[in-house]
Amino acid sequence: MRIGIAVPQYGSFATPEAIVEVARAAEGLGFDSLWAADRILTPHEPSDPYPGGDGTMPEEYRTFLDPLTVLTLAAGVTGRLRLGTSTLTALWHAPVLLARTLTTLDVLSHGRLDVGIGLGWLRDEYRAVDVPWENRGARLEEWLDVAEAVWADDTVRHDGARWTVPASHIGPKPAQRPRPPLLLGGLSTAGLERIGRRADGWLAVGMPVPCLTAMWNTVRLAAEAAGRDASALRMVLRVNPTVTADEAPPEQVPNRGRVAQITDYLLGTAEAGAGEVLIDLQQTTTTTAELLDLAEAMIKRLRP
Repeated sequence: MRIGIAVPQYGSFATPEAIVEVARAAEGLGFDSLWAADRILTPHEPSDPYPGGDGTMPEEYRTFLDPLTVLTLAAGVTGRLRLGTSTLTALWHAPVLLARTLTTLDVLSHGRLDVGIGLGWLRDEYRAVDVPWENRGARLEEWLDVAEAVWADDTVRHDGARWTVPASHIGPKPAQRPRPPLLLGGLSTAGLERIGRRADGWLAVGMPVPCLTAMWNTVRLAAEAAGRDASALRMVLRVNPTVTADEAPPEQVPNRGRVAQITDYLLGTAEAGAGEVLIDLQQTTTTTAELLDLAEAMIKRLRP
């Protein structure tokens, strides 16, 4: 199992010093990857409840650095770690522009980028960037068509319902060919089937293992129906735990619990298909020293 950690990005960790310190330390501790998330605002009166806990968005999200800028800084101070987005809300950006930015990061990091894309859950953010909330799935399908052309084709051409690209040369191309690994988030049947049809893997979230297994089967069946090799797909599982000193009730794991409870859960997800886990410790710590102590404790249990 590969083990990733969220790069410092929000709340008290939104500083260049924290990014550099944690990125370097994570590489030294033996982590495999660094991941950044995407958030542009915290509404005073949210249009939608936060999909976790009691539905209240974490206070730490009031300060949130841009994910690709954060990963670019982390790339400059590491040499081995993979760099991923979990998740990047691609529809907030024109596909040609974001595909170019992602290409740039892949080139500057010498081919270490994993492109993780999701649709988001907060209508307020879509309104803020003047992008329709409706028909997000169809919009993402076309967004992927354009981005994949930018990454892979010598001549890029697209004439679609939402974007038009005249026959053009767009370079450079990514260091990874034909494109960086593409991971998609999603929990709905349509989203899971899209992963099977179009992506290299699924950005999953912590949930009971039987639920993970059922959803992963939906992804694999969709891949097989599309004539793809389902065994080649990846599952990257994200958890944002509150680490406690006392034992938490089993039903609260992995959202809450002792280090041993959370790591045992993560190890158990391998039977559901998880090949990589991603741990975000920014909501349960306030200093880099505390974060790195927890990170070390977790990786020692996950990889003795």
